[in-house]
Amino acid sequence: MKSTLKKLLPFAVVGVISGATTVGALQYFNHDSNNEDQSYFTKASNVSFAGMNTAAVGDDFVKAAKTTVPAVVTIKNYQSRSTSRASEQDLFDFFFGDPFGGRGQRQQPQRQQAPDNMPSGMGSGVIISPDGYIISNNHVVAGASKLEVVLSNKKSYIATLVGTDPNTDISLLKIEEKGLPYLNFANSDNIDVGQWVLAVGNPLGLNSTVTAGIISAKGRGIGILQSQGKAANPIESFIQTDAAINPGNSGGALVNTNGDLIGINSAIQSTTGYYQGYGFAVPSNLARKIVEDIKKFGIVQRGFLGVTSLDLSNDQMVADYNKEKKTSYKAGSGILITGFGDNSGAQDAGLKTGDIITQIDNVAITDFADLSMAVGSKRPGDKVQVTYSRNGKESITTVTLKDQKGGTSTRTKADLSITEKIGAEFEPLSDRFKTDYGLNSGVVAKNVTEGSEIAKIGIVDNYIVIEVNGKPVNSQKDVEKILDKYSGNVSVKFVDGYGQIYTRGFKMP
Repeated sequence: MKSTLKKLLPFAVVGVISGATTVGALQYFNHDSNNEDQSYFTKASNVSFAGMNTAAVGDDFVKAAKTTVPAVVTIKNYQSRSTSRASEQDLFDFFFGDPFGGRGQRQQPQRQQAPDNMPSGMGSGVIISPDGYIISNNHVVAGASKLEVVLSNKKSYIATLVGTDPNTDISLLKIEEKGLPYLNFANSDNIDVGQWVLAVGNPLGLNSTVTAGIISAKGRGIGILQSQGKAANPIESFIQTDAAINPGNSGGALVNTNGDLIGINSAIQSTTGYYQGYGFAVPSNLARKIVEDIKKFGIVQRGFLGVTSLDLSNDQMVADYNKEKKTSYKAGSGILITGFGDNSGAQDAGLKTGDIITQIDNVAITDFADLSMAVGSKRPGDKVQVTYSRNGKESITTVTLKDQKGGTSTRTKADLSITEKIGAEFEPLSDRFKTDYGLNSGVVAKNVTEGSEIAKIGIVDNYIVIEVNGKPVNSQKDVEKILDKYSGNVSVKFVDGYGQIYTRGFKMP
């Protein structure tokens, strides 16, 4: 048993980091949808939650465990040799963290590449429909060339990755099966600190493990998504629990005593990489919205206010801002508007620089986590009521949210640009660089999206793409021209950070 556990330890995965914020709210789930696709994943109704003084709580735990265990799966992440080297160190730090807080005192262990028939990592997932849709974390499936799903009854399937969202660390998979056990989504806005919860997953290679604890806090922003550089616009409002969570629990279920899903276990706060009493889960309301977007549109629909801001709850940020801008703002509660983006919905609605956002749709906004949750969980075209303070006077305005390009309509994969479809932007390579390195062509990859087609073949930021489909490229327009209306296999010739040249391929999405 010990040897088996030891063998599986390196493949268990979970995020590690620390921090704190407060909870936001999702209004999207407060109204019914007539769209069958958007209501595909079921939501529990008339849900009640058990408090610390609940009678016969042991029986409640047994019932919840029996309901949950069959719906929680193991996910094995297999990576090709071409992609594993580029991502190996990033993955290790993401899953296990740096107990020295990035101070460089930890010596990196020597890690051997997993054989082709062994997974590079393992995590958990939750079946959310009887026909095989499974929710998990983005970091559990990142970089995979193959994903294997193993049910609690040991039956195994090869899964299709339907989509991912690094901004919330959520992914959606699909296996071909019918009549599967699954969990209902509970309304995570209704949970309270102190309520009993169960965490179910596969920690340290130990399948179908159930642990119990309480909700320790709500709305925690622990900084893991942004700090790892994987999320351009992260939404963090984690449920904090003291139910034991360890590497391998990532993507598993956090449920109430009815066995309804209230969160997706994602990370722990730890100095060692193992349980020390602080686990974090993505709230079910946010997770449900993300997977519904992926299923219906193929991509996540994200609304934006279109503002740059200062989190007044962060004393240090306020002090730094005052020093830099020669201002005298006081730390407190709310979000100070410091500027506007192009085509800003907030600016269109009459908001001005210096206004302090205090509520959205009558929900208090105390810090940036609240703001990102309340707005980022909505779609372009949605309207929100913004309460703000200007010169000490409170006012309300209605803002129409837009996407990052200024649009107010939902988009599908077919509406994406070439660079959005393949997951990277490209900058020209200077003639001097071409001469120095003996290259006749090339563009530099920038803003590579985790889990994208470009990322899957091992390209990261600052790698040089020389050719696409055998044709030299010297600008982003060259790449777009070659792939415009193209379908089929794409061949990419590129240079890595060590100067080695590779040719890899993917199927045009």
